[in-house]
Amino acid sequence: MGTQFICPNCEYVYDEAKGDPREGWPPGTPFTDIDPDWTCPDCAVREQVDFVPIEEFEGNDQDGNVISAETRAKWQKKHAEREAAE
Repeated sequence: MGTQFICPNCEYVYDEAKGDPREGWPPGTPFTDIDPDWTCPDCAVREQVDFVPIEEFEGNDQDGNVISAETRAKWQKKHAEREAAE
């Protein structure tokens, strides 16, 4: 399995090892070789530059905003600080 990138909107996964032949990307095509203006083939909402490495992705907030491990940790810290201040 190659490096994988995920669309934060619909959760389509681009796997470098598999490529996406229907989009013109043969197996082994590095994600960085894909045009930054390329849109997600499943939702057409997000572009290549919006995709995130799959290991950083935990979900989206139904508005298409990425909830990554880092984002969640920051939110949890702020939430804990607010609760402690009350």
